[in-house]
Amino acid sequence: MPVSWSIRESVGVIEIDNPPVNALGVGVPRAVIESLARAERDESVVAVVLIGGGRRVVAGADIRAFERGWPEREPSLRDMIDALERAHKPVVMAMGAHTLGGGLEFAMACRHRIAARDGVMAQPEVNIGIPPGAGGTQRLPRLAGMADAVEMIVFGEPMAAPRARRAGLIDRVSEGDLMEDAIAFAKEAAAAPVPAKPARARGIDAFDPALFDDAEKRAARRFRGRRAPLACIECLKAAARLPFEEGLEFERRRFAECVGSEQATALRHLFFAERRARKAREIDGDARAIEKALVIGAGTMGAGIAACLANAGVPVRVYDADPDALAAGLERIEARLAARGARASEPDAAAHRAPIEPANGLDAARAADIVIEAAFEDARVKRRIFADLARFGKAGAVLATNTSYLDVDEIAAAATGREADVVGMHFFSPADVMKLVEVVRTRDASPSTLATATSAARMLGKIPVIAANRFGFIGNRMYSAYRREATLMLGAGALPHHVDEAMTGFGFAMGPFAASDLAGIDIAWSMRRAFPPDARRRDFPIIERLYEAGRLGRKTARGYYRYDADRRTPHRDPEVERMIVKLRRETGAPRATPDGEAIRERLLYALVNAGAALLGEGVAQRAGDVDLVWVHGYGFPDWLGGPMHWADRVGLPRVLECVERYREHDDYWEPAPLLVELARRNATFKAWDEDGGAGA
Repeated sequence: MPVSWSIRESVGVIEIDNPPVNALGVGVPRAVIESLARAERDESVVAVVLIGGGRRVVAGADIRAFERGWPEREPSLRDMIDALERAHKPVVMAMGAHTLGGGLEFAMACRHRIAARDGVMAQPEVNIGIPPGAGGTQRLPRLAGMADAVEMIVFGEPMAAPRARRAGLIDRVSEGDLMEDAIAFAKEAAAAPVPAKPARARGIDAFDPALFDDAEKRAARRFRGRRAPLACIECLKAAARLPFEEGLEFERRRFAECVGSEQATALRHLFFAERRARKAREIDGDARAIEKALVIGAGTMGAGIAACLANAGVPVRVYDADPDALAAGLERIEARLAARGARASEPDAAAHRAPIEPANGLDAARAADIVIEAAFEDARVKRRIFADLARFGKAGAVLATNTSYLDVDEIAAAATGREADVVGMHFFSPADVMKLVEVVRTRDASPSTLATATSAARMLGKIPVIAANRFGFIGNRMYSAYRREATLMLGAGALPHHVDEAMTGFGFAMGPFAASDLAGIDIAWSMRRAFPPDARRRDFPIIERLYEAGRLGRKTARGYYRYDADRRTPHRDPEVERMIVKLRRETGAPRATPDGEAIRERLLYALVNAGAALLGEGVAQRAGDVDLVWVHGYGFPDWLGGPMHWADRVGLPRVLECVERYREHDDYWEPAPLLVELARRNATFKAWDEDGGAGA
């Protein structure tokens, strides 16, 4: 049974035990309602405690129910919340490590709330494209105030228990056993001369109406193109101006509009893709403990990785063969940690940071449980480092290389005798901000090594995606097709701003040329030279011209665009545009200027075709993995679900038709066999994933 009933010290205890996460799925509302009725009938029961089983966590609604629908005859989450709020006897919600979404709405319907000292509360529905749908937008501002409600509901920000107590969201913080403290609190509540008011009966404290204007501006920047944040703001505005019941009805309408939308469907797809990535078939070993780390390389990437480790509470040492680079890297790390601490909601965030120390040599690897090499992208340099790590590395330590496209098997072979401990961990820049890590499976990596690398990525707050060791892995192999089509558009008559505007109009935060300037033209040049010749043929060689002219992007204030002194704002540059026109004449490129739709079509269908090829080859195990890489690593709009999910919505027969049309002019567009197979069956990448994908 998902819910149990017992009586302890005249307090009825309703314990929700619905593995794996105690979600409020079908059956739970009915059992809770029946238990509440039992408490009301039993005169020996003076109050009720609601608590989660296991880790004392009560999660939100079962998100799968949004896809399947809720059985008509089963009581809903809203029915359960209504029963809780109208109970005659005091009901205390005991909140464990985290109380999220519907779980928090559930808690706010109770008369009282007590949370564990390490408890965290959040209303993160906006991240799956919906506002709270069971009264969260109406109760939270009445309990915690409108300012905190905006942060938690519009932006999905969590709130720790001590702060929640100060805000009024909870009544007490448990300093001991949560069950015992909740029972004692329930008995006090039953003896109180005046019952506490439910949230619905409370008013909203005065606040500055400009709060909503500010939230709309911030949401537009942070959630570019998403509808749900605006729906959340509308619901909070309704809480401020409407009676409680009318506010609830307003919230229900907005929830219903959003839950079936394409945006919410796409965001749920990513939610489940992330879950499946955590349970990848390859991760079947036991993860090793990570208590100390060594980062090799103190440049931009190494500094970001070290900052991630320190923020996760892992003591880290940093080594660089260049003492000046090491000193500069340590300063860079401290600056990043200080900036993160300033943004943290809790004043003691820096106190939880682990120490960072310089290392004098690679013998520092003797004490590290994980070594992450982030040296310059040069195979010879990396092989030398791993040859030394084979001698110095602690037995059982994971030896990871942060490479974008180099052969990880070749690097692992240099670590003679330690090949099973070597894995690729491709972080995305800036490493302390970007959520994605491609974990590259080498030929000899042990299951334990893969499990430890993915566990380490999750510990750092990252999303790990397993990739096979093929050139470019998932992301950069696909990016080569995307970038190629972008540069060919220059040969076809477009200018950089035409292409960038087409892709930002689609939903990307940045177009390919602005992104190249940000990363550095030298990086793109180096990567292009490393790609196999067949990936470079019949390209428009603008990268070489920019590199030769010293136009390296933002770092030199000149790339595809020119930049102001702050090196942030791009401006069209006549010099580059003349360079492109001249190169068109030299190469004999056609000159029919493509419109925005033609640009988007070529770039996006090239991306999908490349993704289908990777899936067919087993480089990526699932289409959902490809989507995670492109959303979290390359800025594909999350509300479109990633390139493979987007292609499913367009229809794979339509995608194949366009790819075959382009192949008539350029055999680079050879359709991926998997795309052909699925399109001719009128199937989808999603169905292919569900059927077992590459493992079928």
